[in-house]
Amino acid sequence: MKKSLSKSEIKELNAKIESQLGFSEFLDKKDKVEVVDDKFIFVNNECVLFYHEGRILPHLKTLLKDNFLKKAVVDMNAVPFVVKGADIMRPGIKEMEEFPKDSAVVIVDLNNRKPLAVGIALFSSEEMKAMDKGKVIKNIHYVGDEVWNK
Repeated sequence: MKKSLSKSEIKELNAKIESQLGFSEFLDKKDKVEVVDDKFIFVNNECVLFYHEGRILPHLKTLLKDNFLKKAVVDMNAVPFVVKGADIMRPGIKEMEEFPKDSAVVIVDLNNRKPLAVGIALFSSEEMKAMDKGKVIKNIHYVGDEVWNK
C-alpha cells in the first residue's frame, strides 16, 4: 500500500526526523514522498528511511551517500556476522564516536569505513568504553536484509 504525503505531512515528518535523528529539513516539500506498507519512506521512488518499532531510521543506501549518524567501527572479523544480522558485541568495536544510550548508530568496518548496518545503542558510548564484553548495539538493518532490498 502506497500513500503519497502532502506538503503538511512532509513538514510533520521532517519534524519527527529532526527530533529522532537530529537531521533538520531532511525532506524537501518539492520531493515526491510516499510511505509504503506503513514502514518504508520513499523519496522520488527511492527508499531512504524506514520505521522500526515506531522510530524512523535511515536506510543504509542513504548513509552510503551521506552518513549523518554517529559511528561504531568494528574489526574485520566482525563484518561477516554483522552483515548477517548479528548484534554488535563489545570486543568487536575498535573505535566509536560519542553517542547516548538508545540512539541510532551506523556500524562501519575498520578498513573501508563503509556502512554495514544500522543499530540501536544499548548503552552510551561512555558506558561501552568501560565494558570489555557483552552485546552493546542491537542490529536493526544490515546489507542484504528486507529493508536493503526495498
